[in-house]
Amino acid sequence: MISPEERLPVEGSRPWAVARRVLTAILLVGLLLCSSVLLFYTFWNCGPRPCETPVCLDLRDHYLASGNTSVAPCTDFFSFACGRAKGTNNSFQELAKRNKNRLRRILEAQNSPHPGSGEEKAFQFYNSCMDTRAIEAAGAGPLRQVIEELGGWRISEPTWDLILPFRTHQSFSLSYVQIDQPEFDVPLKQDQEQKIYAQIYREYLTYLSQLGTLLGGDPNKVQQHASLSISITSQLFQFLRPLEQRQAQGKLFQMVTIDQLKEMAPAIDWLSCLQATFTPMSLSPSQLLMVHDLEYLKNMSQLVEDLLLKDRDFLQSHMILGLVGTLSPALDSQFQEARRKLSQKLRELTEQPPMPARPRWMKCVEETGTFFQPTLAALFVREAFGPSTRSAAMELFTVIRDTLITHLRKLPWMNKETQNMAQDKVAQLRVEMGASEWTLKPELAQQEYSDIQLGPSFLQSVLSCVRSLRARIVQSFLRPFPPHRWQVSPWEVNAYYSISDHVVVFPAGLLQPPFFHPDYPRAVNFGAAGSIMAHELLHIFYELLLPGGCLDCDTHALQEALLCLERHYAAFPLPNGTSFNNSLTFLENAADAGGLAIALQAYNKRLLWHHGETVLPNLDLTPQQIFFRSYAQKSETMREKNTPKSEQRRGRNVKNISWTQEKERINNW
Repeated sequence: MISPEERLPVEGSRPWAVARRVLTAILLVGLLLCSSVLLFYTFWNCGPRPCETPVCLDLRDHYLASGNTSVAPCTDFFSFACGRAKGTNNSFQELAKRNKNRLRRILEAQNSPHPGSGEEKAFQFYNSCMDTRAIEAAGAGPLRQVIEELGGWRISEPTWDLILPFRTHQSFSLSYVQIDQPEFDVPLKQDQEQKIYAQIYREYLTYLSQLGTLLGGDPNKVQQHASLSISITSQLFQFLRPLEQRQAQGKLFQMVTIDQLKEMAPAIDWLSCLQATFTPMSLSPSQLLMVHDLEYLKNMSQLVEDLLLKDRDFLQSHMILGLVGTLSPALDSQFQEARRKLSQKLRELTEQPPMPARPRWMKCVEETGTFFQPTLAALFVREAFGPSTRSAAMELFTVIRDTLITHLRKLPWMNKETQNMAQDKVAQLRVEMGASEWTLKPELAQQEYSDIQLGPSFLQSVLSCVRSLRARIVQSFLRPFPPHRWQVSPWEVNAYYSISDHVVVFPAGLLQPPFFHPDYPRAVNFGAAGSIMAHELLHIFYELLLPGGCLDCDTHALQEALLCLERHYAAFPLPNGTSFNNSLTFLENAADAGGLAIALQAYNKRLLWHHGETVLPNLDLTPQQIFFRSYAQKSETMREKNTPKSEQRRGRNVKNISWTQEKERINNW
């Protein structure tokens, strides 16, 4: 009889080895299963953690205040996300005001700047602007002094260095001067309804007469000169030709030399006038000019010649009154109130909404920012866009850019060669974030402001700053390889792509709450700032979407994609039977849809490889829902920024786009 011990496999025997391997395999499989269950539970079943930091709690409160939870998001998503009470500012306007408030605090803190530095001059200018008591005490005296320096109110020769009825500016990329039609403040078009025209005429006559009287002129004589000044403005209006008319005639611009322009429009000493405007740039009679409407300049010259023969004094009065109107913001409250009343009346007559009143500090912050931008840029970035914020923003941009490059490889309407070209353009793109590098160099700021002389009056400070700013701009064009000069201030809530310099710009003022913060849930940053970044990147490819813009593309596949986008936007009709598919807005619509798709792809990829996402507490929203909620905060405002004014007025209330439709927009793109 065999005992139980004898039945067990002997250690080292073949049956024992098999049993040991089987037990080891079972143990390993069990450990793997337990680990998988534990990992799955940890990363997926537990869900994202609520973000309890102060910035997240502030954002949650912002969402609760701006949204309308009584609306179902799948029925009307934008009302759900942004259905606040009418009349309040949107997120962009609120952020712009906060940025200006930050500048105000910086300017009023005045932390012992170095004597003679740009900071000291900026602080002095701001204080001078805010010193309304001194401005009121000076009255019209500073302006009278300026007019006397120009030769007085009535002189034997006209003062051509005042306000000329055309605009000039230096081209950013070529060495020629551009001359364009003027922009008139008062809409004196004779094709208006006669009653409206007569009312506008009366309001403008009252305003100009008041300006002359404030300067000490005889009321009866001033009114006569003001009436003839309006007549001159009205005649100049008749010389204007709409852009569409010039396009139809194939005459968007003509290249002429200063000498040639002198022959065609001889009433103006063009060389002296342009030389004074573009000092320190040296001009010669052979200097090329890009004239946008040569016929306007010819007619203007003929009008000036006629006035010189018959009404020389009235012509000079017309130019002086224009100068007074231009300088009125730097004068006492009587001049400013006259301007405010005129603006209010004109907006009523032309059926425009009234302009909201702005506090004095905001005007002074804006003026200081215009004249001392490098100094304020450095101060603003130092406080609002530190190294950690910049690093997080650059990381976000890199992810968005890489996702776009990957997406380009999958577009069915691009062949391999076009895809490679498109990827190269994205890879070669420069990005400037926060503020331009040259504005952050203190030695440049000190050098740029050396010619500014402040005082003794605020008006004289303004004039000195205007001359300095104009000289700096001209000087920057004379550099052999000038850096990209930003088209916006670093504290502005904006972004853009420059075709000429192939650079995309994201100011520090945009990369702020509620659109971006390093401590936000990733969904927030990708939904708002990320979609804006993607939108601007897609501007690189606008030309490919235009007829004939991509000869090597699959035209049929491209047209199918564009028709799909058109059908999507056609689902949201505007009042009066119009639609979003306007030729002026379609490219922006494409960038909106594409930017949203790229940002969501980038976010989903980030979630796949980087766990630890957070959500906003007490909102009961998933990370993907927070992404779309964040996108909604900027979407309607970006639409207004990129839409012509007439389209804005018609489309202001069109926001009935559902959560499901947003996802369809992405799939269609």
